[in-house]
Amino acid sequence: MFRAALELSAIAVLLVEDILKQQSLKKRKRRIRRNRTKWFHMLEELITPIIQRENTNYRDCISVGTRLMVTLRFLATGETFRSLSYQFRVGVSTIRQFVPETCTAIYEVLKEKYLKCPDTVEEWQQVADGFQAQWDFPNCLDALDGKHINIRPPPGTGSTYFNYKHTFSIVLMALVDSNYKFLYVDVGCNGRISDGGVFGGCSLQDALENRTFNIPAPAPFPASDQAVCYHIVADEAFPLKEYLMKPYPNRRLAVEQRIFNYRLSRARRVVENAFGILANRFRVFLTTINIQDTAKVEAIVLACCALHNFLRTENCSTYMVRVVDQEGPDHGTVPGSWRQDPDLRQATLPPTTNNPARAKHHRDELCQYFNGIGAVPFQWDKI
Repeated sequence: MFRAALELSAIAVLLVEDILKQQSLKKRKRRIRRNRTKWFHMLEELITPIIQRENTNYRDCISVGTRLMVTLRFLATGETFRSLSYQFRVGVSTIRQFVPETCTAIYEVLKEKYLKCPDTVEEWQQVADGFQAQWDFPNCLDALDGKHINIRPPPGTGSTYFNYKHTFSIVLMALVDSNYKFLYVDVGCNGRISDGGVFGGCSLQDALENRTFNIPAPAPFPASDQAVCYHIVADEAFPLKEYLMKPYPNRRLAVEQRIFNYRLSRARRVVENAFGILANRFRVFLTTINIQDTAKVEAIVLACCALHNFLRTENCSTYMVRVVDQEGPDHGTVPGSWRQDPDLRQATLPPTTNNPARAKHHRDELCQYFNGIGAVPFQWDKI
């Protein structure tokens, strides 16, 4: 009798715990739903003055909320316009027209606050402090890389947009800070050009060459008294410059050079993660965007980048759950879920040969620092 009572009591406890878990889950879902509603209405209010249409005597216009809902659905899933037409009971040609318009409006209202490149010494210093604190890479301003956006080639362009992956694309070139936010984006260059070529033709390179970005003056590394200039980290596809660091060529490397490559890769992977998160959450990038007007495709890409920064800044609790790479207790990389999809991985282009002597000297200084007073205990186990 006593044993049966204990079993009933244990069952009752388990039922109570299960009910509490379900209630907690329901509360969490309600909280997430409220937050999503809040962000949706925030966007709706911001873009209403730009895309609001007036009713006529013949019919009512499509509301801003419907336009935004259809556009976000398209960006998040990559569904065809015909599929969206069946879901929302809106004409295919109408959706094809207002989706790029809504994307342009989203970018216009968000770019000044959420997609703004630093333009003062203090703002750049905050970015560099983030890389030093999170990735142990001093005087690092950003991580730079490019991503191919698959498109339908415009008529009469031949192989202009045909890339080395054997698809047609335009290139998204981006600078990313230590918190996976885009600070600078350039989109629209045809996919036939390499990442280094895209960088050479964008406004970023001109600003860095002409020193119009208000980048901080050279400063010493932590625990060092030798002043070293600030720089961006990138992969082998880019030219080596004083302000642009890339790995040593992977041929007969010394231990010290392999340490440098590891430390640079550790800081540079934030841009790969940012692209992976972007494509994982805005899955239109996993498809071929079925629009032949590249200007409209550019508007879609810019809107996604602005929305990415918007959700990161507003602390959306579900946006980056289990997506981004993490570091385990031994500082080993725990891959994020975006790396499980081969379509999201970035291929590496052949290395370039532009290696000025001063840039090489700067890279050697960084290499010496990482193998000396700037070493971290776990780096020796990673090579």
